[in-house]
Formats: sequence, structure tokens, C-alpha cells
Amino acid sequence: MPTTDKKVDAYIEKSQEFAKPILRHIRALVHKACPAAEEKIKWSFPHFDYKGEMMCSMAAFKQHCAFGFWKAALMKNSEKHLSVVERTAMGHLGKITSKKDLPPDKVLISSIREAMKLNDEGLKVKAKPAATKADVVMPDYFIKALGKNKKAKEVFGKFSPSNQREYIEWLTEAKTGETRNRRIETAIEWIAENKSRNWKYK
Repeated sequence: MPTTDKKVDAYIEKSQEFAKPILRHIRALVHKACPAAEEKIKWSFPHFDYKGEMMCSMAAFKQHCAFGFWKAALMKNSEKHLSVVERTAMGHLGKITSKKDLPPDKVLISSIREAMKLNDEGLKVKAKPAATKADVVMPDYFIKALGKNKKAKEVFGKFSPSNQREYIEWLTEAKTGETRNRRIETAIEWIAENKSRNWKYK
């Protein structure tokens, strides 16, 4: 029997109805692939640790769910199901609105086992070098968006160069204008709440 956490049970029960079967399915696959996985609530959403290190996590939002691997940057992604531009973000499967949006079980299990192996081998994701003010170049469209939200503009100006760079890189890595616009909207919302780009991990 897998070792589960009642706090994760509670998290799932409090999620939107559409999210519950998705979260339960992901949870079952993680434990099937990695029986030794430990459930924990970190930064207010469920994580699965293995050998004392974070392995993967899942989260539910108002209209979608997300699932991601802590060391996705080191994964081979042979099935091309992980979103490459999101490899350092929380969600690597895009916005999940139903179980149909998930890869086939065998593919996801294979990825979970690959993530396990990275923890087995003690591999670490290399931290990016700290940015300086000179490194941070603001795109015009982001300057314009910040200008429309006084609070976000004020908070962003107080962010460290590395925190600013994380947001800017996230926006400039967008493959389409639609993706970029969605990210801008999310970025403005998070910044106004004084949240760094990777606040979910901190």
C-alpha cells in the first residue's frame, strides 16, 4: 500500500470537481511507478519526494491542473510530451483540464521512473548565475503591461535582478503571441501579489 498524506486527501477534496479525477489519477500513477514516494504539502500544493528529494508535484487551479518534475531540465523527454519551454516551471504537461489531456499512463510512468533515477543518482539541476541590473532588458510589451498596473510596477521595481530576469525569460521564451499574452496576464497578477516567478517552490 502506498504511503499517503491526509493533507493531500484534503487538498484533492477541496479542489474543483473537474480536478479531482485528474489529481487522483496522477497520484495513483506516481505511487505505481514509485512505491517509495512520500507525499507532502509544500507551498500549499502536493509534492512527491523520493529519497529525501523532491521528485514531482501536482496542483489544481480554478480551470486547470498542473503536473511537473523538479528535475525536468535533466530529463530526456523522449516521448516529447513535456513542454520544453516550461522545463524549469511547475507544469510540464501544459494546462490539464481532464484526464484526456494527460499522456498515456505508460508514458507518464516512464517519466516518473526517469525522475526517480535522477534522485537515485543524486543529480542536481544547476542553478542559473545571479543576474545584475545590466543583464535585465525589459521588452516593450512588458513595460506597457506593468504601466497599466501601478502595484505590479512598484513591486517589480523592488525585485532583485534575478527575480526580474525569471519573469522576463518566461515571457520571451513564449512560442506564440497567445502564450505570451497569457503569461503576461499571469505575471502581472503574481507580481502585484509580490510573488516571484517560482514562488510555488519557495
